[in-house]
Formats: sequence, structure tokens, C-alpha cells
Amino acid sequence: MLLVIDIGNTNTVLGVYEGETLQYNWRLETKTQQSADEYGILARNLFTLSGLDPTKISDIVIASVVPTLNSILQKMAVKYFKIDPLFVEPGVKTGMSVLYDNPSDVGADRIVNAVAAFDKYGGPCIVVDFGTATTFDVISKNGEYLGGIICPGPTISAEALFLSTARLPRVEVKVPLKVIGTSTVASIQSGLYYGYVGLVDGVLEKMIEDLGTSEIVVVATGGQAALLGPATKHIQQVDSHLTLEGLRLIHKKNHL
Repeated sequence: MLLVIDIGNTNTVLGVYEGETLQYNWRLETKTQQSADEYGILARNLFTLSGLDPTKISDIVIASVVPTLNSILQKMAVKYFKIDPLFVEPGVKTGMSVLYDNPSDVGADRIVNAVAAFDKYGGPCIVVDFGTATTFDVISKNGEYLGGIICPGPTISAEALFLSTARLPRVEVKVPLKVIGTSTVASIQSGLYYGYVGLVDGVLEKMIEDLGTSEIVVVATGGQAALLGPATKHIQQVDSHLTLEGLRLIHKKNHL
């Protein structure tokens, strides 16, 4: 069995594959202050609660955008699973050419998403990842990573309103009951939700125009994909496990 781990700035997602099937997955808060032991005990507890035998894990692959956690997860994997994990980093086989000015600048999660999207949906395609930052990544019809766009995610925007103003409250990003808010909280929620949907559609329209074709698949993933994706005009697929699938595919490419 394969343990895949996606370490994001806000959330860490773990999944367990048996062959090509994702059997279990968990979404946790990313905590940079936790030790290798704390992460190991947490992982083992999740396994126990799900009735999984940790000794059945034969390989571990990790994508991380939090460098300070890499050594901690490395120690955790070795101590609690007796496995030296594969990190998605420069030099790892992905099967995808990266046409960035400096390929090593591209976050591991973006490459992993691109690999999974091209394998599953073909190209050209665009991946919109609704995470701490929202990223738009473009894959050509030949399976090349062309580049993309990075902007603040909706949760960052909500937090910025709270921290940068004297009276506006902290609110949850959610679907508002109506567009025109009749309270401060409702007004902020409507602005965040519909403002962000408009941002996503506007960016996608420009990207599709730049690519010069309407024959393109747009897929959303990330923690808020199910919330925001269906409200947009251009997102055709919401694939919550795209990153985990990309990790499985990259593991396979490096263990042929």
C-alpha cells in the first residue's frame, strides 16, 4: 500500500492507495511546530481508527510547500513506517516538461496537479487549485507545463479584511443567502464569494483567450473547490483528490 502526503500551508492531506484505488484520505491542519513524533503518533492513530495496519504501507511519497516540515516528515516516515519517503522535488521523474523560466521555482503541488490533470483529462487543460493561495496552472496538448497565475485565496482575503480594519469581523467563506447583504457579515460573505467567483472567471477567460482555443478542460481542486467551482462559468470538473492522484502517478514513474 502507498501512503501519499500533500503538505500545504493551511492543510495537510494524507491518502492511502491500494493499487490505483484511493482507499482512505484525511484532511488535517498543517502545524509547523509539531515534532516528528507528534506527526507519527497522529498518523498511526488515523490508521488505527480506520482499521488499517501501518505495516502494510510499503512506500511513501510527499509533496510539500512548507520546507521546514520536510525533515520532520522524513524522520516521521523512517521512525514510524521504516520507510525513506520520496519527496517531489527537482530531479524526481514526473514525465512532464516544465517550461517555467526557472523550473525549480514551481511548487511541488502545482507540478503534481498538472501531472494528474493531464493523465486524467488530457490537454490542453487548466488546473485551478483553491488553497491558501489560488493557483491557475496550464498544461499544453502535448503534456507540457506552460506556467500559470498565483493570487491570494479567499480565506487570506477574509483574514486580511479582519486584520486590516477596526470594525469588520472575521467571517467564514461560504455561499451567501443572497447577493445583496443586509448585515455586515452577510455583506462580507457575499463580497468574498461572488467577488472570488468573478475573479476566477475573469482570469480563466483571459487564459483561454491567450491559449487561442476553447477546446480546453478546466478542473478545480483544493479545499474550497467544491464551494466555489460549481458557481463559475468555466470550471468543468471538481476533483478533490487530484493532488493525491498526482502523487500516486509520480511514485509509479519513479518505481518502474
